[in-house]
Formats: sequence, C-alpha cells, structure tokens
Amino acid sequence: MPQSNYFIETNEIASLGASLRRIEQNILKHSKKGDISRVWFQGEEPYFDIFFELKSDEITWFQFTLRGKSLSWDSETPGWQTGITNELKIDDVSFYAASKTIENNTELDSELINLVQLILETRAEETLFAQALALFN
Repeated sequence: MPQSNYFIETNEIASLGASLRRIEQNILKHSKKGDISRVWFQGEEPYFDIFFELKSDEITWFQFTLRGKSLSWDSETPGWQTGITNELKIDDVSFYAASKTIENNTELDSELINLVQLILETRAEETLFAQALALFN
C-alpha cells in the first residue's frame, strides 16, 4: 500500500469501500437529457460520497469526496482534478449539507488519487466501480 498522509490503514480502506450504499434514484436531480443517468453512493462516514454520471452506461463524470477532500473526472476535460470541500468548515453559518462546494487545488493531490483508487479496488467486481478504476489508466 502506498504511503499516505491520510493515515488510513488497509482495514480502514476495506471498511470504507464496504460501507458504500447506493442511494435511491428518485432523490437525485434528473437530467434534462433522457440518455444521462446519475448514480450516487454514500458511505457510513459523514461526507463520504461517490457520484457517477452515465451516458449509454459509460461514465462521463465522476466525483469522490471524503474527509473534506475531492477527486473528480470529466470526459469533456481530460485528467483528474483534486480539491477541498466546504463540508468540514464549521464556521460557515450559511452551510447546508446539500450545498457542497469544492475549491480546486492548483496541483493534483497524488495521495488522494492513490487512496481513491484503493477504495474503489475494494469493489472492483462491480461493473460501475471497475469502470471507474479504468479511468485511472
């Protein structure tokens, strides 16, 4: 396992992956384009989410958030983008849990990218997670 400043052990990575549950589609905002679907997984840990946007069963957008960190990928903008979220800022009086904002990093957080990949690998037998892992190649 790669060294990480996130201090996450192998058993915790497995636990995070196992905790992900698919959220019912009817609470997601539906796309105006009928051929686009959204899938949301939420982990047991607060602020642990994975979002997928699919077109013809292929990932067109992906976002992973955990512990105030974010990793995203968009088919229209090649490459990864890392950032920080407002979720852990307790001094934000306007904070509403459904209004997550992300501030992009100027440099990629390679440790976060490695961590996300390790968490996704815990569910690699599932098609959607296998497709997400392929984005790392």
